[in-house]
Amino acid sequence: MRGEEIAPRLWHWTAPHPDWKPESRGKDGLGWDELVSSYALIADDALVLIDPQVPAEDADRFWEALDRNVESHGPPAILITVFWHARSAREVADRYHGTTIWAPADAPAEVIEGLGSPRTYSSQEELPGATRAYDVSRLGESVLYLPSHRAVAFGDVVLDGVRICPDGWLRSEVTRKDVADALRPLLDEEIELLLLTHGGPVADDARTKLERALEV
Repeated sequence: MRGEEIAPRLWHWTAPHPDWKPESRGKDGLGWDELVSSYALIADDALVLIDPQVPAEDADRFWEALDRNVESHGPPAILITVFWHARSAREVADRYHGTTIWAPADAPAEVIEGLGSPRTYSSQEELPGATRAYDVSRLGESVLYLPSHRAVAFGDVVLDGVRICPDGWLRSEVTRKDVADALRPLLDEEIELLLLTHGGPVADDARTKLERALEV
């Protein structure tokens, strides 16, 4: 695991995804890489984890660090951007009594059941850490805006290089233009940082790069 504080009280770490295979990159190389990103926000009233993946090869160090944070800030609130990113949410919740898991309201029923008894959220709902949800044109996915850091967290819809996900990741009736149109209201927010769960944090010209990605 490689973890870093990318802004005050905002942490990023990477871990290999256990379900990754070489073909996950896709024939055109536009898929996803083995290392995935997760984020932790230490807010005044909450410890928030976004799409957490426990690094299997460095689990002891990860748990020691998270144990300290939980001791100081209480059990975490886990925010899942997209149903594919349940990742280690249940494992974290099993370790810390009082953990809450938040999943998009339109996530498939089997995913909701697999997470135990998660809370569901909808577009524009305010979540722990004052995080706000934006809906996108993909089943079971939301984008998370963190006002405290003028940051936007993306699950699958925006990937490394700040690009909209490939056509093959979308529902048959949804186009990349539909996704861009759904994301465009984000530009009404102040944006200084992009938190990509496939890629990592983007600070340099973050808003400009997102604007360009939405020019579809």
